[in-house]
Amino acid sequence: MRHVVVVGAGQAGASLVAKLRNSGFDGKITLIGEEKALPYQRPPLSKKYLLGEMSLDRLFLRPESFYEDQRIDLMLGQRVSEIDPANKTVSVSGEVIAYDELVFATGSAPRKLPAAIGGKLKGVFTVRDLADVDAMSPYFVKGNRVLIVGGGYIGLEAAAVAASRGLEVTLVEMADRILQRVAAPETSQFFKELHASHGVEILEGTGLSGLQGTTDVRGATLSDGSIIEVDFVVVGVGIEPASDLALSAGVDIENGIKTDARGETSVPHIWAAGDCASFPFQGAHIRLESVPNAIEQAEVVAENILGAEKEYVAKPWFWSDQYNVKLQIAGLNSGYERVVTRKTEGAGTSFWYYRGDTLLAVDAMNAPRDYMIAKRLIEAGKSPDSTVISDPETDLKGLLKA
Repeated sequence: MRHVVVVGAGQAGASLVAKLRNSGFDGKITLIGEEKALPYQRPPLSKKYLLGEMSLDRLFLRPESFYEDQRIDLMLGQRVSEIDPANKTVSVSGEVIAYDELVFATGSAPRKLPAAIGGKLKGVFTVRDLADVDAMSPYFVKGNRVLIVGGGYIGLEAAAVAASRGLEVTLVEMADRILQRVAAPETSQFFKELHASHGVEILEGTGLSGLQGTTDVRGATLSDGSIIEVDFVVVGVGIEPASDLALSAGVDIENGIKTDARGETSVPHIWAAGDCASFPFQGAHIRLESVPNAIEQAEVVAENILGAEKEYVAKPWFWSDQYNVKLQIAGLNSGYERVVTRKTEGAGTSFWYYRGDTLLAVDAMNAPRDYMIAKRLIEAGKSPDSTVISDPETDLKGLLKA
């Protein structure tokens, strides 16, 4: 093996090339990214970076010297136009590069508002990359009016930053409640009350009919017919896996770039990792949009490129920071039937998801101990009786020994 080419210079791509070198690979490595910046962390973009609490250099995963020292060729600000699996080549900015193994770490792209309802107006933003956040940052001025479209975690995090900066915030969510797709009503209500306490107006069951303005957005018509004045709009209505390039190369697509348990796609010598990859998990193919998954899956793929034949076993966990609340999530709550509430000392609360007697997941708000123990229980396949969980006198740590 002489040359590994990685398309996508985000968390997964950067983790994969580092793992290749750490695992003893001495061949050529090329990391190609569309952004000009060095590979960087994305979660702080909509939090500490937007708040001005984190500088650009602290966002970078590694300094430029790391890639030089590790002989990793960076092709930043470059877009791959074509992949030829038959000849094992990649076309980048007019240059044709031969590969022995190719990895898609292309991540995902945010859904945008249609141009027909004003999505192209100046002052309408999505939150995905450094350029997005740099462009919207000047609008986060005290007294400005912002409309957040979408009540998922991205929208709520943007609302939290805006409210913390003294902006007037209105958030609209078409579904009956915020976080409806990803969380129980208990978690939705917790965050609805949290945002209300910081002055955010949340309108559930309300959509966006259209935006007004000639060049810059100036107002919004909501689905209930009301019209509000806005200075800018932040759109957080979900993301899509960046799989078009893989599709054009003849790779099977199934809610992302479909891989086997080792991370290899339907085309030999082509792999995928991170947000773009759809992999086997508990009898189905899923995608996990999280930093831990991007790192862990990428490292397994790197090992398998070198012949390890390891299966990637996901251990899902996620987090979100809003105001002074840290939400930590362990497991996947798909198919849950009931939720058990646990109150801890201070302001800590956790919601435990059960299907029958089986513990599936937990949402822990300022309850790190609950989160850590639940994560270990889920990974060990242990399901404590729900009445024990709800009892604040229960020593959770003892459940790990049961």
